[in-house]
Amino acid sequence: MSLLPDCRHSSPFLCGFPSLSSLISRPDAEKTPHYWNEGARRRLEAALALQPVAQRAKNIILFMGDGMGLPTVSAARIYKGQLAGGSGEESILAMETFPHVALAKTYTIDRQVPDSAGTGTAYLCGVKANAKTLGLSGAAVYGKCRTAFGNEVDSVLHRARLAGKSVGIVTTTRVQHASPAAAYAHSASRSWYADANMPRETLRDGCKDIAHQLVYNTDINVILGGGRAYMSPRWTPDPEYPEDPAQNGTRKDGRDLVAEWLSPPHGSPGPAPPGLFEPKDMRYELNRNATTDPSIVEMMEKAIRILRRNPNGFFLFVEDECRIDHGHHSGRAKQAVMEAVMLDRAVARAGELTEPSDTLTVVTADHSHVFTFGGNTLRGASIFGLAPKKAKDKRAYTSILYGNGPGYSIRDGGRPAASLPDKDYRQQAAVPLDVETHSGEDVVVLARGPMAHLFHGVQEQHYIAHAIAYAACLKPYDARPRCGAPRRASSSTQHSPRPPLALLALCMAAFMVVG
Repeated sequence: MSLLPDCRHSSPFLCGFPSLSSLISRPDAEKTPHYWNEGARRRLEAALALQPVAQRAKNIILFMGDGMGLPTVSAARIYKGQLAGGSGEESILAMETFPHVALAKTYTIDRQVPDSAGTGTAYLCGVKANAKTLGLSGAAVYGKCRTAFGNEVDSVLHRARLAGKSVGIVTTTRVQHASPAAAYAHSASRSWYADANMPRETLRDGCKDIAHQLVYNTDINVILGGGRAYMSPRWTPDPEYPEDPAQNGTRKDGRDLVAEWLSPPHGSPGPAPPGLFEPKDMRYELNRNATTDPSIVEMMEKAIRILRRNPNGFFLFVEDECRIDHGHHSGRAKQAVMEAVMLDRAVARAGELTEPSDTLTVVTADHSHVFTFGGNTLRGASIFGLAPKKAKDKRAYTSILYGNGPGYSIRDGGRPAASLPDKDYRQQAAVPLDVETHSGEDVVVLARGPMAHLFHGVQEQHYIAHAIAYAACLKPYDARPRCGAPRRASSSTQHSPRPPLALLALCMAAFMVVG
């Protein structure tokens, strides 16, 4: 008799992937060979029964953990289990139940260790590019406006919209930041958030800032994240922080891009209010005000509920960027790892809101960080705790360490002893830098749903966009077998009357009502 579970009524994330801890509940179960042999046998039968889903995908969800390298995934797994009261090591992330796995090589054309703009262009637009450039081929030169013209490349989000699908972006950073911007912008610099961030000669040469391109490049149906400041005229008080001039609008051209977004031409119905929840980046989950700011899980759920109304399907990009990535850059491991746990909760919730038979879900990272954990820690030890033995200098150290960053410190001629960390504790680093850096190792790609088996082996990062385009019958793969002819969207600006734009409200109350 097969030991495979009945998948018809169970979670798609758990079916076929039994936890070892579910086999035997006795405390000493792991000491028996039966525990491990039975768990392996069940997983083997699940693997033998696995069949590729060969039809094309109606919907695509791409989850991006910015800076979520394999050490961060492993730490998040342990932390998830420890938050639930377990030892943590045996825990299973929702993303880890996906049956198809690949590795992606993250280098850019000009850098061994990449940034989020060059990598975003790769996995969203399908071509490797130079660091710090967005939506442009490698012929474009960073910071040189004129090199952008004629070297634009379109993202799978843009192509999905042209194919008649609804499209959306959810991010915990500013919506003009490198990763989400690669979905709609063509910019020789990732830093050109608003016109105030651009040199005068760049404006004279005709380049547009990223916030402007957000409104006018692609017909995006849902945008949720931060970034209000780049949409408003200079000195305009922020509606949430009117007494803080540091949060004011930044635009020198005097344009109110939110108002422009809310004023579609030709008398077509207007969209809902915008969902830009912070002037710039959103808050860390551990610092978030749950009464005013939505979590990544809540934003993702609202986006899916809106986008799935389109009978042609949807493409949704969901990213936890500024909080995994920025947590690591600041050397604050607990903030970063908690963000990875939250991204995984969003993955799990997406699985409850969609059908694996018609939705390709992909989880990956753009790059990793010089982050690791070790020190011969014992099973069940806090992932943020101290190593069991002191270092050669007779001082304590945390299991988690960074290769470089602001956690470097010398006091009285030596390394200070580590203390048990709080949420903002900076783990120690080997090399002193103001900001911890990315690292250059491969990142994992996990997939489930139609054509998920295309994600296998070790691939160049730009392959991700091609596999997604093939799975969803997007250009240049729209004429392949099993591709139908869905209704096409207008290729003009974002102001198309159907379906309406769904930039949601600036406060949580309005956010929870829309849709």
